[in-house]
Amino acid sequence: MNKTLWIGANALPELAEMLRQPAVSQVFVLTDANTGRLCYPLLLPYLPSEHTIIELPAGEEAKTLASCETVWNELTGRRADRHAVLVNLGGGVLTDLGGFCAALYKRGIRFVQVPTTLLAQVDASVGGKTGIDFQGFKNQLGVFQEPAGVFIDPRFLHTLDPRQLKSGYAEVVKHSLIADAEAFRVQRRTGMLLEDWTSTIEASVALKKEIVAQDPLEAGPRKLLNFGHTVGHALESYLLTQPGREILHGEAVAAGMVCEAWLSVQKGLLSAEELDQIETFLFSVFDKVQFVSLETEAIAEYAWQDKKNAGSIINCTLLHGIGRGVYDQPVTVQELADSLRYYHRL
Repeated sequence: MNKTLWIGANALPELAEMLRQPAVSQVFVLTDANTGRLCYPLLLPYLPSEHTIIELPAGEEAKTLASCETVWNELTGRRADRHAVLVNLGGGVLTDLGGFCAALYKRGIRFVQVPTTLLAQVDASVGGKTGIDFQGFKNQLGVFQEPAGVFIDPRFLHTLDPRQLKSGYAEVVKHSLIADAEAFRVQRRTGMLLEDWTSTIEASVALKKEIVAQDPLEAGPRKLLNFGHTVGHALESYLLTQPGREILHGEAVAAGMVCEAWLSVQKGLLSAEELDQIETFLFSVFDKVQFVSLETEAIAEYAWQDKKNAGSIINCTLLHGIGRGVYDQPVTVQELADSLRYYHRL
């Protein structure tokens, strides 16, 4: 690991050392209603005695400009200068939003990520992407900004309910499908039956960091990390508009991986046998996302806002065999709708 990323028992002591530096003028801790209650007590011994907590509501619904204003108002009211540090304690929603707020406040203050969900530990907190949702579209506003440090302590996973842990596992599976066929073979055997997640987190983070290092601003190979996300984001965004039908990000990505694996078969990139392996494994872990066939066109339309698009072309990341992702694969809204209809029939 490099000097900005720590995983394991030494992560929080390293954070404490960073926050003790004389160059740090103030420390702010961004939490949500859940992490403030469940995770802050574990972090507290590693924080300076004087720090300010900023708490937001929990959930994707809070990933908005209004929440950013709450953070910026608190920083401004406390006279935070450019030597302040924002500690983002939470899952992907909070680490995305906190990084975005820090990147824009006074043209940028330092922030660190302390991810508390499996999804954030293996994916959202690593790679320098920040952002918020806007007008119902996922991560519509954002900037690339690397944190001053990422501190991953697997003990936080004990605070999660099984559904949240499972949601994060979707990103672990995604990493293996795009770049490590052997890892996917192991996952098919072990699934989530792990007592210690440390080695799984390390392997998944290493894979993502290798891809990001080749393409920090997502002009090429980094798009591989979006496998499952063209359909997944569309499905997640659509269901966010349907009160009571909201799903977690990883649940949407798991459904998206099935759809996009099916599209890979239709385009001659993936074998039917490989699709069967992917489907069988994903459905052994994840419940099927519920929607009706009449909604498929409306869901697919959300893909027009996908950030990988180029003009009128919807670009998708597909699989050229298990363990080998291929990016910038053009698809139509009709093909996406067809993939959703395929998923619905399973």
